[in-house]
This record gives sequence, structure tokens and C-alpha cells, in this order.
Amino acid sequence: MRVGVLGLGEAGTLYAAGFVAGGWSVTGYDPGEVPTPDGVVRAGSVEAAVRDCDLVLGLTGARVALDVAQQAAPHLGAAAVYADMNAGAPGLKRRIAAAVSAASQAVFADVSVIGSVPTYRHRTALVTSGPGAAAVAEHFGALGAPVEDLGGEPGAASARKLLRSVFMKGLGAVIVQAVEAGRAAGDEPWVREQITAELAGGEHTLQRLYAGTAKHGLRRAFELSAAADLLADLGLDTELARAIGHVHTLAARPEGLRAVPLVSDELLAAHRDIATANIGDAVDRLGLLDSGIRPMWQGARAIGRALTVWTRAGDNQAIHEAVKAAVPGDFIVVNGEGDTSRALIGELIAERAKARGVVGMVLDGAARDIDVLAEIGFPVWARAVTPAGPYKFGPGHVNLPVAVGGLVCHPGDLVVADSDGVAVVPAGQAGSVLAAARAVEADEAGRRAAIRAAAAGTGDAS
Repeated sequence: MRVGVLGLGEAGTLYAAGFVAGGWSVTGYDPGEVPTPDGVVRAGSVEAAVRDCDLVLGLTGARVALDVAQQAAPHLGAAAVYADMNAGAPGLKRRIAAAVSAASQAVFADVSVIGSVPTYRHRTALVTSGPGAAAVAEHFGALGAPVEDLGGEPGAASARKLLRSVFMKGLGAVIVQAVEAGRAAGDEPWVREQITAELAGGEHTLQRLYAGTAKHGLRRAFELSAAADLLADLGLDTELARAIGHVHTLAARPEGLRAVPLVSDELLAAHRDIATANIGDAVDRLGLLDSGIRPMWQGARAIGRALTVWTRAGDNQAIHEAVKAAVPGDFIVVNGEGDTSRALIGELIAERAKARGVVGMVLDGAARDIDVLAEIGFPVWARAVTPAGPYKFGPGHVNLPVAVGGLVCHPGDLVVADSDGVAVVPAGQAGSVLAAARAVEADEAGRRAAIRAAAAGTGDAS
């Protein structure tokens, strides 16, 4: 029997080793620079890894699971089982199943891992559904893994996994928060004692959940996002699941839970030459402010972290408060209630903001003194220009979520603005959106080159 393992990370390595021990011929593929497990033949491509396999394990991570399945499907044998073991949403599993059936005669199995793979290795409990579920139960059962075959359609096993994740990942998030708070207060040993006294596995369980949350934080945050979507489909509130995912995102950073921006200086620098249009394409055109908010001078461009303001129409008292609180790299984003009768900012407040290191302002309202703004190089995007000055009585609020230009912007979100308009990227998605925008940029560059080459060829022929 032959198994192909797509993804040789921690889980892929442990499952590959289990099948080797079970007497299977194992091929593995991973584009990263990761070690090849003992007894595994390292393939140079997805195609080579899955060719002639009886069983293929998708262990690449949910973000790329569909793309990998699409690469693998045309090369699967008619008797093969494609087992996707990533922690994706039920809808994703159904899309992967459709991709496999569209390009092959192989059968698909939705497989969810229920337990700690580092602890139980290839004997970790599984839940499976879909046409290939019975075969998965047979193969993994022979390795000693307890397998629950739900039958039914792809997505059923994934739903079980995500329901469990709300609890297990939530517990990990609570432990990380409590231990970090204890450390900050100089009382970490006592906090650990209190937690271990309540856990069946004591210190071992605490450390497994604590270390695992940091090690796998980004993958688990993605899993919690899928869990939140499932809760929404069930008509339940998603706030807790999304908050748990946020803690996992923080835990994965080198800074951990310390109060530092999610959008790092390195991420800001990486966005310096990314066009808002490419960001918009990367997020399905959903992350752009409406076109009524436009640059106040030609060539304006800015990238920064959102410092948000909600102010009464025509009043800029809260903007002055925001400028006083600003730090270098802040991008002030103002909900001015769309009022254009009075300018919320002019040259003087712009000078103060620039001196504080503010990179620019976005106003769902009006501005004035735009010639001076251009002269001093302070970028502003606004809905209108008017010479009428603002009131300064309030009320207003700083650093809370605001509605601006048809979007909700949270404090700390990434804001990118240029001659085309303004893009707002949720802080936790800044890294993934950057990669997607770069891909859009590369695709467009390739297509432009092809158009020019074709045009040049036509010209030569004539």
C-alpha cells in the first residue's frame, strides 16, 4: 500500500512515520525547507507525491488546501482516497471534494483530527465523513487510531472539529492570557498552580495548551475564524470565537500578548509600494472606501496604522485630542458623519499632526487649505473642500471602531491610501493580504508584459 503525504510539518511528519511503521510505502512533498522523515521518499512536486497512491493525506494548512487539491486531483488514481485533514470550514471541505471529483475518479474524505497529534501521534482520534470515510476508518484504524465514521457528506467531520475548537482553543487562549498576566505581575508560579489544580492533566496539560497556542497560533486563529463562521451559520453570536482567535494571533508573535501593534513597522514598510487597487483586488473589492473620499492633492500617498476618531458633524475637537495622542506611523481616520458644510482640518492642525509623526488623515467630511497641505506634503483624503472652518465644542471619541466611507475601521488597522483612494485592512489580516496583493501585482505585471509583447510582435509583422 502506498500513501502520499502533502505537507511535512509536525503533523505530516508524525503521520508519515506512522504509516512507515505500519509497512506502507510513503512519499511526501513539502515546498518548504523541512526535514524528510525517516523512511519517506521525498517527492519534488505534488504530482510526484500522489502518483500511484492508494491514500493521499492533505496536511498543508487550510489556507492552501484547495489549491493543493486542485494540483493533485488530475494525478490521482481511480481507486485512490484523497483525505483532507486540514482544519477548514465545512464549505471549504465541500469545495475541495468538488475539485477532486471534477478532475479524477478518486473519492474524497473529510478528516478531522480530534486530539493532540504530538501526544498521540498517528494514533490520535479522528472523525471522518464523505465518500471515502469508510476507507479512511479502515486505514487509520489499522494504525491504532480510533476513527468515528459519520458517513454523510464532506463537511460533517469538519463541523465537529470546529465545534470542539471553540472549547479547546478557548481554553488555550485563557491559559495564555492568565499565565502572561501572572508573569507581568511577578506571580506566574502561583497562577500556574491555580490552573494546574483545576486541570485533569495538571501541569502537563497546562504546558501543552500554553506552548501549543504560541507555536500554532496563526493556524489556530484561522481555524477559529472558520469556527466563528460556523457559529454564524447556526444563528449564534461569534464574538467569543473571534476573540479567542485574536488571542491566538497575538500569542504567535515574538512579542506575545504585550501591547504592541499587530501591524508592525516591517509590515508598514512592506506595503510602501502596494497600490490600493491591488489590495482591493486581493480582498474581493470589499476593503475600499467609497469613491467620494478622494485625495486633496495630486500624488498623495500614505501608509499607517489607524488612529480613529468619531466626531459630531462639522466639529474637530476630537481630532485635536487624537493629534495629541498620536505616535509616529499613525494615520488618523475620522468619521465626520459625511458632513461637508465645514472643514474638519486645515493647515494648522495638519502642521501639528505632521510634527507628531502622523502620516496622513482620512476624513468622512471636508477639508480646507489644500494648497498648503500639498506644499507641506501632508496627505489628506476627504469628501469635499470648503473654506468654512469647524466648530470646537465636541462631543467626540478617539480610538474606537468608526464607520467611514462605507467601511468599519478599527484602531490599529492598516490604512493604505493613494491617488485611487483608500484601502482599510483589518490588522490581523495585514500579512495575508500583503501576500495576496503581491500575487495580484505579479499577475498584472505578467499580463501587461504579454500584451506589450503581442503588440510589439504585431508591429514587427506589419
